[in-house]
Amino acid sequence: MSADSVIGLQTETPISSEHARVEDRVEARVTRDVKVGDKVALPAGSRVLGTVTQVERGGKFKERARLGIRFHTIVLADGTRLPISTETIYRYGSAPGNESAAKIGGGSAGGAIIGAILGGAKGAVVGGMAGAGAGAAVVAAGDRNAATLPPGTPLTVRLQSPVTVTSEK
Repeated sequence: MSADSVIGLQTETPISSEHARVEDRVEARVTRDVKVGDKVALPAGSRVLGTVTQVERGGKFKERARLGIRFHTIVLADGTRLPISTETIYRYGSAPGNESAAKIGGGSAGGAIIGAILGGAKGAVVGGMAGAGAGAAVVAAGDRNAATLPPGTPLTVRLQSPVTVTSEK
C-alpha cells in the first residue's frame, strides 16, 4: 500500500479526554477491504493498533477538549504484525463558550419570566439577574465538554509511508 493510501476504520476502544492518557492503547478494525490493483492487500476485519498522542481536557468556559490518536500496527488474521504510520487524528469537544452562553442566557430568560409573573417589570429585572446567576452557577458546576471516541466511531486514516503486505498466492 502506498503512502497516502486511505483506510476506513471503526474504533473498538472507548476514548475520552476526561480519562485518557498519552500512550494509552487504541484498537480499531478495518471496515472495508483495501485493494492494491485487483488484490486485497488488507482485508476488512483486520485489527489496527494505535496510541493516544495528545490529551487536552479543556476548560469549562474557554478551551475545547482535544484528543489526538495515531495508528502504528496492523494485525492480520494470521497474527502477522505490520508497522504502519498514520496521520494523527484529532477529535474535539464542543466549544464550552457557546454552550455556557446558552445555559446562562437560558437561566436569565427563565428568571425574567418568573420575575415578571411574580412582580411585574421590576420583578422581571430582579428575576433576570437571579436567573443569569443560576445559569452561570450551573455551567461552573457542570462537566467540561469532553472529546470522545465511543466504540463504533468510524474513522478514515491516511498512511504516511508505504506498507508492504505479502499475500499468499
